[in-house]
Amino acid sequence: MDTIYMDNNATTQVDPAVFEAMKPFLTELYGNPSSVHGFGGQIGVEIRHAREHVAELLGCDPSEIIFTSCGSESDNTAIRSALNAQPEKHHIITSNVEHPAILSLCKYLEKKDGYEVTYLTVDDHGRLDPNDLREAIREDTAIVSIMWANNETGNLYPIEELASIAREKGVVFHTDAVQAVGKIPIDLGKIPVDMLSLSGHKLHAPKGVGALFVRKKLPFRPLLIGGHQEGSRRAGTENTSGIIALGKACQLASENMDEERSRVRALRDRLESTLVSRIPDAKINGDPENRLPNTSNISFGYVEGEAILLMMDQLGICASSGSACTSGSLEPSHVLRAMDVPFTFAHGSIRFSLSRFNTDQEVDFVLDMLPDIIKNLRKLSPFSADKEAPACTKAFSE
Repeated sequence: MDTIYMDNNATTQVDPAVFEAMKPFLTELYGNPSSVHGFGGQIGVEIRHAREHVAELLGCDPSEIIFTSCGSESDNTAIRSALNAQPEKHHIITSNVEHPAILSLCKYLEKKDGYEVTYLTVDDHGRLDPNDLREAIREDTAIVSIMWANNETGNLYPIEELASIAREKGVVFHTDAVQAVGKIPIDLGKIPVDMLSLSGHKLHAPKGVGALFVRKKLPFRPLLIGGHQEGSRRAGTENTSGIIALGKACQLASENMDEERSRVRALRDRLESTLVSRIPDAKINGDPENRLPNTSNISFGYVEGEAILLMMDQLGICASSGSACTSGSLEPSHVLRAMDVPFTFAHGSIRFSLSRFNTDQEVDFVLDMLPDIIKNLRKLSPFSADKEAPACTKAFSE
């Protein structure tokens, strides 16, 4: 069987229709959209249409969309803009299960610029309590940034309620929606989010393009200073082909939303329920009710996730590990640690993330192969249930 790709939360296949839409802008339509001549001007018209497609998917006005290079740039722009627009405020609220694009920036701001950051905690299913946000907001809170969907577990957070709490308190609310956009319905006309980040390569557009939604009348300070592009909100010659691709991907996401939520969910549910029934000591991580339709994070007790991935890779199966384990490190995923997943399960965590391009036959192949992989690895594992845990495990648990 050819490569079975189940790592779509990492990146996605470029949809063939997206590639066809962007191809002319890599060849004959190469003009600069800022040029005054007609050859460049026609590019500007196409960028406007792409902006309209993105806005339609999000339920907002096209003027509220700023094209960026990726989700991380959008995240950085949103948080730094809120801080720079409110220099008298020095408090940030986020969660302890955010993407590194948020967590690393917050740690940097704490260390280098003296900001104070409150990290909201989650329960053992990875759920946030909105009351914790209400209690954490202070007079000097500049911004709240909570992801819409978790990249590791697929958990969906109550963004409408969280954003409403921030709005009541007069605090800017940003959400990293990189994993959510295109997979679940989003209507920013009804949800009081002030800023939202998205990334093209998570919804079948190429890498190198993203967008930031900024609500009208919100004070905004650009991250990149220079030319007048993006209404003087993001300097730099536009990534025209990427923007066209993102617009097309958003258009297709709108058309395929029902399939993503039904057929893909059915594939995911069959995959995880069958694995749990066939493999002892297998555990689903995350909220059983509020998850993305494509994501399953499963811990297989007493084996190492990296070893599982290597064995699957030899069979052409692509997934990812919930463990950040590398040479010389025994540190599991920060998300699973925040959820208090036991050590011997956290290290055996595998994330399967599907897309509309996955098939029943691919799921069948994984179901046929993975139980024997786990069984064989457990025979070699020092963590197996009938063996004494090594000293490093005991030290971690203590």
